[in-house]
Amino acid sequence: MAQNQGPIAVWSQYLAARVAAMGLTMFDIDTNLRTAAGVGRVMYTWDKRHRERACRSISMAFPEWSQAKVEKTCLGSFEHFVQLAIEVCHTPRVISTDSWARRTTTGNLGPALELLNARKPVILLTGHLGNWEVLGYLLAVIGYEVDAVARPIDNRLINDWLLGIRENKGMRIITKWDATDRMLDVLGRGGALGFIADQNAGDKGLFVPFFGRLASSYKSIGLLAISQEVPVVCGYAHRIGPGFHYELGVADVIQPEDWQGRADPLYYVTARYARAIETMVRMRPEQYLWMHRRWKSRPRHERKGVPMPNTLRRNLESLPWMDQAQMDRLCRPPAEMDHPA
Repeated sequence: MAQNQGPIAVWSQYLAARVAAMGLTMFDIDTNLRTAAGVGRVMYTWDKRHRERACRSISMAFPEWSQAKVEKTCLGSFEHFVQLAIEVCHTPRVISTDSWARRTTTGNLGPALELLNARKPVILLTGHLGNWEVLGYLLAVIGYEVDAVARPIDNRLINDWLLGIRENKGMRIITKWDATDRMLDVLGRGGALGFIADQNAGDKGLFVPFFGRLASSYKSIGLLAISQEVPVVCGYAHRIGPGFHYELGVADVIQPEDWQGRADPLYYVTARYARAIETMVRMRPEQYLWMHRRWKSRPRHERKGVPMPNTLRRNLESLPWMDQAQMDRLCRPPAEMDHPA
C-alpha cells in the first residue's frame, strides 16, 4: 500500500507514470490504441493467472459458448482494457466542447438527459465495461455537473494527478473515505451522483442474480435511491469502431414508483440494476473486465452447503423477469455450482 511506502518509492512510481503518459501522448490516439491492443495481446499470452480467471468467468457467464469463442472474447477484453488505460491520458485532448460530437455517438440518452435537464437528483451508474470514464467526462464537457464515487489510488501523487484529469472539465470525485455526507449533499441539492456498481461487496453484501449466478452487491446505492426517492439511470459507453469512438446509451431507468409496494424494495432495486449491467455487458462482452473477481464472495447457504433459504428464494421469485429456468440455475445445490472466479 502506498501509505506504507517511503517518499522515494512514491515519487519514483509517480514520475514513471508521468513519463510514460508523456511518451504516449506524443503520438496520435489512433496509433497509440493500435499499440495498446498489441500490448494487450502480449499480456494475454504471458499473464496466465488473469487469463485463466477471465476465461473461467466468461465460461460461467456464457455456458453455451465454445472454448474458442470464450478465448476470443477474453483476448478482446485484454486488448480493450490496455487501450482504456491509454485513453485516460488522451481524454482531455480528445473530448472537448468542439470535438466530442466527432468522437461519441449518443444513442438513447434521452431519459438520462431529461432527468439532468430537470435539475432533480438522480443516480447514474455503470459497470467495468466500455469506457466508464468517458460517461462522466462527456456530461461535464457538455455542461452537466456530475459527482462520481471512486476509490482513491494508493499512491497519493498518482491519485492527485488522475484526479486532476477526471475533474478537468468539472466532474467532481468523491472518495470512499468521505462519501456519505457528500453523497447526501449532492442529492439534496438536486445533483447527479455516479457509481461503478459491479464490484464484489463481500460476504455481507446483497446477493442478486448476475449471469445466472448470485453475486454480492453493495446495498448503498439502493438504500440511497429508496431513502431519497431518487431515480437510477443505468448507462454505458461502448467502443464502436477501431479508434477512440464511443456509443453512449441507457439500458434502464429505475423510477421510485417501480419499487414502491415491493415486499423487499432494496432487493428489487439492487437486482434490477445488476440485470441492467448484465444487459450492457451482453451487448459488448469483449469490453468487460472479466479478470476481476465478481463472484468471489458466496452467500452463506453455499458456504455451508445447505439449500437456499426461503427468504432469498421468495425475493428471487418476486422479480418480474425471473423464470423457472433461471430459478433452477440459481437454486442448484452448492456441490453442482460452477467454481467461482
